Amino acid sequence: MIRYRNRAGALRRIAAVIAVAFAPAVTAAAQCPEADAEAMQWLDKMSRSVHQVSYHGVVTYQRDGQDMQVMQVSHSVGDGSSSEQLTQLTGQGAQVVRVDHPLDCVHPGHKLLRLGEPAQGDYCGLARHYRFRVTDGDRVAGRKAVRVLITPRDMYRFGYIMDLDRKTGLLLKTTTVGRGNQVLEKFQFAELSFNKPVPDSVDINLVHQAQHPVPSASAQPATLSLAWQVGWLPQGFMATDSQPANAGRKTFTDGLAVFSVFVEELDREIRPGEGMFREGSTTSYSRGLSLEGAPLLITVVGEVPVNTARMVADSVDRVR
Repeated sequence: MIRYRNRAGALRRIAAVIAVAFAPAVTAAAQCPEADAEAMQWLDKMSRSVHQVSYHGVVTYQRDGQDMQVMQVSHSVGDGSSSEQLTQLTGQGAQVVRVDHPLDCVHPGHKLLRLGEPAQGDYCGLARHYRFRVTDGDRVAGRKAVRVLITPRDMYRFGYIMDLDRKTGLLLKTTTVGRGNQVLEKFQFAELSFNKPVPDSVDINLVHQAQHPVPSASAQPATLSLAWQVGWLPQGFMATDSQPANAGRKTFTDGLAVFSVFVEELDREIRPGEGMFREGSTTSYSRGLSLEGAPLLITVVGEVPVNTARMVADSVDRVR
């Protein structure tokens, strides 16, 4: 189960990175000393590109220096919505599809990226938790690029190196960096063309249809007999959508990193201990927990260091 979550989560993460929406931040940079004005301008341009540019290309993806995976990526914009299709061309084959996503829909994670539209009262947004610096980038897929270096201000998240197309602002290459500048995962376009429609689906063993989050808590299924909460989150993280207190999963983001907390009720106590698995930037951390006599399995899956996942899992408690 955890390996399936890792695999589907990794594919969804690539799709999210390619389509991530950084919003206008130029005016905010002047009012937030933590923000880098030039970096905010480039991130703003990247935001506009995913709402304006249709493209089709081939992406290479590598985790922990292992064998490289090759994927086909298509993104189309038109009639007030966007659609994406990400198809794995190597290995067993898998696909992530998102269709007709409204361009005017802004999720909480996107709001955290908008310095001009504060979330949770924090006007600085991401700049409160990351440092930004702009340098010259490499040529990627034949396109000239500008590089945005993103360094975490604490130990609870990873850093990123993003290369953006100088003409359109499209994200061409990204590298996730851990402690000691260790490269955890990297993806980049090997081939890219613009104004290409999303092709018809191919025969794939595993297809994941990306779901549009429902803002109403009443629309989310309640799966547990107990109400639970996460008592500790790294600063800057917030829930991606409204979930009932007894939902089996809750997801959080700081605008760049995303992780989910899964709670499963058990019919018997399990031996004390913990399990951890990391692949690229994706960590899966599990531990048994008893809340007022109820045995539970807590699993944290996402793009955070293992210590962050452990602290989040340890903080799970009943709603008082």
